[in-house]
Amino acid sequence: MSSRIASSIEGFVFNQRKPILVLFALITLFMGYQVSQLRIDAGFEKLLPLKHPYMQTFTQYQEEFGGANRLLIAVRAKEGDIFTSEIFKVIKDVTDEVFFLPGVNRSTVTSIFTPNVRFIEIVEGGFEGGNVIPAEFRPTPEGMAEVRENILKAGIVGRLVANDFSAAMVSAQLVEIDPATGEHLDYIVVSNHLEESIRNKYSSEDVDIVIDIHIIGFAQIIGDIAHGASGVVVFFGVALLITYVLVYLFTHSQRLTLMAILCSVIAVLWDLGLLRLLGFGIDPMSILVPFLVFAIGVSHGVQMVNAVSGEIQKGADGLTAARSSFRRLMLPGGVALFTDTIGFLTILLIEIRIIQELALTASLGVMVIILTNLLLLPILLSLMNFKGEYREKLIHGAEKREKIWQAFAPVTEKKSAVTVMALALVLLVFGMYYAPKMQIGDFHAGVPELRPDSRYNQDAALITDKFSIGVDIITVIVETIPDGCIEHDVMDEIDRFQWHMANVPGVQSTISMPQAAKIYNAGWNEGSMKWRVLPRNPQTLVQSVKHIETHTGLLNRDCSVMPVLMFTEDHKAETIKRIVAAVKEYAAENDSDRHRFRLATGNVGVMAATNEVVDATQF
Repeated sequence: MSSRIASSIEGFVFNQRKPILVLFALITLFMGYQVSQLRIDAGFEKLLPLKHPYMQTFTQYQEEFGGANRLLIAVRAKEGDIFTSEIFKVIKDVTDEVFFLPGVNRSTVTSIFTPNVRFIEIVEGGFEGGNVIPAEFRPTPEGMAEVRENILKAGIVGRLVANDFSAAMVSAQLVEIDPATGEHLDYIVVSNHLEESIRNKYSSEDVDIVIDIHIIGFAQIIGDIAHGASGVVVFFGVALLITYVLVYLFTHSQRLTLMAILCSVIAVLWDLGLLRLLGFGIDPMSILVPFLVFAIGVSHGVQMVNAVSGEIQKGADGLTAARSSFRRLMLPGGVALFTDTIGFLTILLIEIRIIQELALTASLGVMVIILTNLLLLPILLSLMNFKGEYREKLIHGAEKREKIWQAFAPVTEKKSAVTVMALALVLLVFGMYYAPKMQIGDFHAGVPELRPDSRYNQDAALITDKFSIGVDIITVIVETIPDGCIEHDVMDEIDRFQWHMANVPGVQSTISMPQAAKIYNAGWNEGSMKWRVLPRNPQTLVQSVKHIETHTGLLNRDCSVMPVLMFTEDHKAETIKRIVAAVKEYAAENDSDRHRFRLATGNVGVMAATNEVVDATQF
């Protein structure tokens, strides 16, 4: 039954070779046009496993406390500190540039020059405060000394100013929908602005001022990856050349080699064209999928070429060889490629959009190979004539390889086969033992998509070294009763939680509402450190928290939610797992009807959710 169907398909395909070739040519031209319209499509929300409990917390409080899409820009003096008029001018100019970047939530822009960064000090008559950079500031030695004092009073050393005063930070949150256009934020445009309007403009080697600009955040990651991806065309050309050499050494025929590679390239072209037709772009994170499609295409193309060569070696002409090879490989080759497609489609079970797009791109590419390598390739090969000289070359090559196969042939005998199977069983047990121990997530510090010595990873390392914060942050949302910030038991529990987490290995620093309240309480008592506690008296506690505004990100409007921010040393999988486990353990023991600890926001919260989703669905 199956042989009759195969014969019928074979007869139809080879009797209609020219119309099929014309159809393939037209489709390829159309797909080529679609590929020319393909654009890089990057988005922060594509990285989020939105159905995970952490991300439900993330989306619920994203508007009030910001998301994980942070941008940090450090202006660093290569020598000395930042207290010079030239560097202060650069910090102010960079702050202004960030304010007008596409997609920036302007209310979140923060630096020593923004009005939301203030200091409060104790004076004889009570409190006195103001902006860190006073309105009447002049870049004189006296003015610089005043700003230095204000920075210390504001408690922003380690956050907006480096611990050694060698750098200052400008931070902001990006939104997914650009307020100016109403469309999804183009991260490539943002990255280009960062490079052209900030890094290139203000990094200088002049005699009077020598500074460095260091930028980290999702937008910069995408920009650096996209910049590197522009070299993919060159790498693809190198891959083509290497593949050509290897296939030629196997076939000893330029025509067969070119046909196998051509059909694989067409498969890649169709794959990318179909993405464009389905309304997708190409994400920088999955830019290497075309290489995978090309490799699979070449693999199956070589199988077809090998089958045709075998028929030619037996004396068949090009048409007969192609028809015989098509008939033999149509079913097994089709089943192999179909199962490959199903394999990639199973990745759709991981409910993260970027991973699902990768699965779609790969599965479309493999499905296309069924047409280009099992249909187009044998038709092209059937149009070729092979001389007796090539047949002699094939026979000579087969004779040379026969010695190699004779050396391996004994493994098919019973005694050797048992040994091979025993070895395979040992490897199976070894794999089953270690597979559950496979680490899900990043193994090293920095962004794994970029080289360890890349500019971005060097910037991230420097910021982590110079400041007490970095781009790696996980925030635990503490839900309490309304006006919970004036309830001593609630504030005390959050304070205990913050202290507990600050002592977990991998946590660099923490910030919370009780921490700020204790500082204010000391301020009401002449700044004495012994009063840096949470007052038990309700009226005194009200006095300690009433000046803490919602824009600090430490509370919401009715003080029923108070986040605890934890800056981590890195985002390695083991670090994230340790911190998340500590939060869960504490919440399990201390949650009550008056306070509940919920994971998580921040970029490390996103990574934690992603790692857990992948871990739960991988098998």
